[in-house]
Amino acid sequence: MDDDHNDWKAAVKAVPELRFLKTLVTGLTVVMGLGIIALVALLWIRLGQPALPQLPDNIDLPDGANAQAITFSADWIAVVTDQGEIMVFDRAGTLRKRMRP
Repeated sequence: MDDDHNDWKAAVKAVPELRFLKTLVTGLTVVMGLGIIALVALLWIRLGQPALPQLPDNIDLPDGANAQAITFSADWIAVVTDQGEIMVFDRAGTLRKRMRP
């Protein structure tokens, strides 16, 4: 065993930089493992969230208008149409304000 070139202790004595290299490789392995765990955790959290809410049925948009963005508040709902128009509805679905570009 003393003449075996694969023996770790003998290699360290022959080339002292191997201990430093071993530490670097081990550190890189730990960091990459933690990165994969963090990436999986982020995907789990993001993909576990519910889908975005849909426009309530009690809100009627003008003919030819499609909702591009919807914002919900405690007492109103704002809808931005594909024509750039902003409409603010109350929770009952009544149009309160309409703003055109």
